[in-house]
Amino acid sequence: MEKFYIETYGCQMNEADSEYMASVLLSVGYQASQSLEDADIILVNTCSIREKAESKVLSFLGRAYPYKKRNNAILGVCGCVARKEGENLIKKAPYLDMVFGPHHIGRLPDFINVVRRDNRKVVEVSDKSEIERDSSIVVPNGLRAMVPIMQGCNNFCSFCIVPFVRGREVSRSSDDIIAEIKHLVAKGVKEVMLLGQNVNSYGNDLGIKNGFLSLLEKVNEIEGLERIRFTTSHPKDLTDELISAFGRLDKLCPHIHLPVQSGSDKILALMNRRYDSATYLKLIEKLRNMCPEIAITTDIIVGFPGEEESDFQATMKLVERVEYDGAFSFKYSARPKTKAASMSNQVPEDVKQRRLEELQALQKEITYKKNRALEGKVLPVLVENINRRNSKEFSGRTPCFRIVNFSNSSPVQDLIGKTVNVKISRGLKNSLKGEAV
Repeated sequence: MEKFYIETYGCQMNEADSEYMASVLLSVGYQASQSLEDADIILVNTCSIREKAESKVLSFLGRAYPYKKRNNAILGVCGCVARKEGENLIKKAPYLDMVFGPHHIGRLPDFINVVRRDNRKVVEVSDKSEIERDSSIVVPNGLRAMVPIMQGCNNFCSFCIVPFVRGREVSRSSDDIIAEIKHLVAKGVKEVMLLGQNVNSYGNDLGIKNGFLSLLEKVNEIEGLERIRFTTSHPKDLTDELISAFGRLDKLCPHIHLPVQSGSDKILALMNRRYDSATYLKLIEKLRNMCPEIAITTDIIVGFPGEEESDFQATMKLVERVEYDGAFSFKYSARPKTKAASMSNQVPEDVKQRRLEELQALQKEITYKKNRALEGKVLPVLVENINRRNSKEFSGRTPCFRIVNFSNSSPVQDLIGKTVNVKISRGLKNSLKGEAV
């Protein structure tokens, strides 16, 4: 039985794509491998959101080549870099066998057959206006599962390459999504993460008003499912109706990822984000009024072209005001085809690095403060596994997505997959400690 190995870079959408790739290969008789050493098929699923992510792909291909040669393995690149580069990847790495975009994962067995049978390379990076996904073959990887509900993006933020590599927004039918979630629940999944580049606009292309809210209501009714999460939300499409879901859908977790990108109105306009800081802060206020315990995380870019020190300080002030539970922060990286790549006033690298370090230091203080504020509270934790660093502890997540490591005298089989109440004893910088009660 041939074995496959998949390396994944990038966002949760890429992780979901890799899980589906694995499911496709398992469904036709391949076996998963945990290492390159014994793999007959080696795949790297790629991200092109930043230049560094692309360089990681070529580095991985260099590491994989000796195993390809030794095992006569098929070597393929999938994902956003594949979609962007196409045949150029084979010019850079002539030993590659397959290059295919995220829209063509379902054809992977056919691509393998072409390479094996016809001894020729495969390059398939064309656009598609529909999502091909066989829900019945999806194999979950644990108690939590990521379920793509749409692909692509119509927003064309000036820094973002996603519309060029993932295409325009295309929504899956709600029937397909519900069928997949029911299939996953039957296999033991307790929590789903609904994925899209902008989930708030789900259904717009299908002519459905409040499509995402309607979908959440349907998912909330699925028997056996305990928790619902979603990402990512664009602030410009976060409606009052959707905010209200946090107050009335019992399975919807009190956590939202709401990228702000900058606290400067000037920079937000240059980014083509289509909201200003005051509008964003009003959304935060509405969310916390609806659900006081909600955890809010965000994305922030520093060093965008034209960002002056006053613009950066506006971002710092916004972070201090909102007090995010966590933030993913990055230095601006120019991407081809995007409007920002040709903007003047590019910020020097050393300035970007300094600003990033200052921002991350501030956010670490806030996260630590918020974690410490939970000490003494009793929180429901979905137990996922044994703590990798301490076999005497269990590990799981709260509804607000914090990791909790806690002690308990129960046998492993009695707790994994269950939700237990845990009293928080210590708030750490990146996690919580506690004891089951």
